[in-house]
Amino acid sequence: MSILKRHVIEGKDRTATIQALQGCLIDLIDMALQGKQAHWNVVGPNFRSIHLQLDEIIATTREASDAVAERIVTLAESADGRAATVAAGSHLEPYPSGLQQVGTTVTLIADRLQAVTRELRNAIRVVAEADPVSQDLLIGATQNLEKHLWMVQAQEG
Repeated sequence: MSILKRHVIEGKDRTATIQALQGCLIDLIDMALQGKQAHWNVVGPNFRSIHLQLDEIIATTREASDAVAERIVTLAESADGRAATVAAGSHLEPYPSGLQQVGTTVTLIADRLQAVTRELRNAIRVVAEADPVSQDLLIGATQNLEKHLWMVQAQEG
């Protein structure tokens, strides 16, 4: 039982919204972690530009994950961003170990951004009627990450 007794939405709508948000939180946290892994291990021509671009993607993703986690708590539920939860529930493919060439990094990050935005869009549909405030939050996060996807994939050869 939550110690927060006043809920802004109730019943099935609350449950569905929290579940959708929690799934997004997991993917956003994993995206930030994989982005940092890519940031540290990218090598090759144009290294600096993708290295810096990854920092921008990570910042956007972390900001979105914080907003989603705070929305979950606003709905009187505990947000779960623990490593084991993220590892068990992420929709993203694991990031490969080792140094990665710029071109490979671009493709890997574009694939992950696409996966995250696909899941965000699924959650947008789930929460559309149940909680338009959560829907708006997810739409904003999706818009920002889709812009990053566009900018990353524009670099693919």
